[in-house]
Order: sequence, then C-alpha cells, then structure tokens
Amino acid sequence: MHPTRNVVAGLAAAELTGLHDAALRAWSAAPPHAVEPGGSFESLVLAQHFSNFSLWGLEDEARRRDVTDAVIAEVKRSIDRWNQQRNDLVERIDRALLAEFAGIDTSRAALHSETAGTMIDRLSILALKVWYMCRYAADAADPKLAEECREKAAQLTAQRVDLARCLEQLYADVAAGRRHFKLYRQHKAYNDPRLNPALRSEREIQ
Repeated sequence: MHPTRNVVAGLAAAELTGLHDAALRAWSAAPPHAVEPGGSFESLVLAQHFSNFSLWGLEDEARRRDVTDAVIAEVKRSIDRWNQQRNDLVERIDRALLAEFAGIDTSRAALHSETAGTMIDRLSILALKVWYMCRYAADAADPKLAEECREKAAQLTAQRVDLARCLEQLYADVAAGRRHFKLYRQHKAYNDPRLNPALRSEREIQ
C-alpha cells in the first residue's frame, strides 16, 4: 500500500481540508462540549482542530472590555489549558504519522524543519480564518467591510491551498526517502509549576 494513503487513513491533504471545513459547519451550528481523540488518525485531526476552534472563541473573549478582570483571568487560564492540549495533539499526530512511515530508509533524506503535524495545525488555523472571514464577507450591513473581507478570504484560501500542496509533497518525499521529519516536543515550561518561576515562587510562599 502507498504510505501516503495509509498514513492519513485515506485522507489526502485536500480531503483533510474538507474534514476541517465540515467540522466547522457542524460545530458552528451546534458546538460540542468536547471532541475526544480516538484510535483513528481522523479522530486525532478532529480533536486537534477542535482545540483550535475552542481557542479561537476564547481569544475573542479575552479581548472583551465589558467584563471583570476575574473573568478575563479565567479565560486566560482556559487558553493555557486548550493550548497545551492543542500541542499535545500535534505531537500525537506526528507520532501516528512517523509510525506509518517507519521502515523507510531515511539515511540520505534531507531533514524537513517543520513536522507534518505542525503543518496540519496550520491548516486547521487557516480553515478557521477562512471560515470566519467568509462569514464577515457575507455581511451586507457594511458593504465596504464585506468587500475587504472577501479579498482577505481569497488570500487566505490561496495560502491554505499552497500549504495543503506542501503537505502532500512532504508525504510523497518521506515515502520516497527524499525527506524526513522528527518528533519535536514543545515542553511548555509555563504550564509546569516546577519550571515557571512565577508559579514556583507562589508555591514557596504557600
């Protein structure tokens, strides 16, 4: 079986963007409480996409001026939790992909600086940008703003198409032994009370 098709469980990069879009349509109509990763590659992609979807709404809330500082503080803490989950899922996606590519001779392959999981994360974020920009472009209340948003949506769509093609090429290159990528751990120190100086001081005071 061709490694590229096996790796993504039948999802080419273009099909991956379709999965992102379909999820946004469903979640915007009825946002779920959670999207848990399962045993399939698709479920990992959707759970990671939902982390970005959740972060998008929280980032909007964090910029409000009509609520108390306590509300904003709680939103910021939620952003930290979701961002940690987002990064953890990127790593799980990379592990799944690398497991499928195991056995390919990469001794002469060039190292690709960005992992496939990170590219999928970027595609998820671009899906969100395109989705919301298209919604703003459809707003007839402000024709000038709508036109501006249509132009931005077109630019973002072109960026997403380019990135999807780059991901597809990376799959092909890895399968052929021309390039490889490694699993890079994020090690977010700010969430670890042992490594964050501010949190460590707080523990020492207590």
